[in-house]
Amino acid sequence: MNKLDNPILQVLEGYKAAVWAKDVDSFVALYDRDAVVFDMWGTWSYNGIASWRAMADGWFGSLGAERVIVDFSDAHTMVAADLAVVHAFATYKAVDAGGVELRAMDNRLTMTLRQQADGWKIVHQHTSSPIEAGTAQVIFRR
Repeated sequence: MNKLDNPILQVLEGYKAAVWAKDVDSFVALYDRDAVVFDMWGTWSYNGIASWRAMADGWFGSLGAERVIVDFSDAHTMVAADLAVVHAFATYKAVDAGGVELRAMDNRLTMTLRQQADGWKIVHQHTSSPIEAGTAQVIFRR
């Protein structure tokens, strides 16, 4: 099954497009209003769409002229009735206005989605990266 046939992978495509466009409305439209997100940066959890929207506003607003290319690899989906899970490796690559890479990092990503009247919505998201045992430093590259 390819991305066009799999509605869960289509959510990942929507995520990529919204981040590239720095489109907060499109980004948060992927999530349930009661979504809980365990993100890697600065906050233990975001509870509800208002807090997740504030995060997206801050992230996209901090980029200035930069853009972020998101790529998902090794995505695997499991669907059962109105619930689905997808896990993947996510690469975030910041580029300048000319497309030159400025920095990049990899995360592990798991999303739980629920089928709703207007499509699949993310109800829970968890991102992580491993920690090197000897230094307690986060490993940002696969």
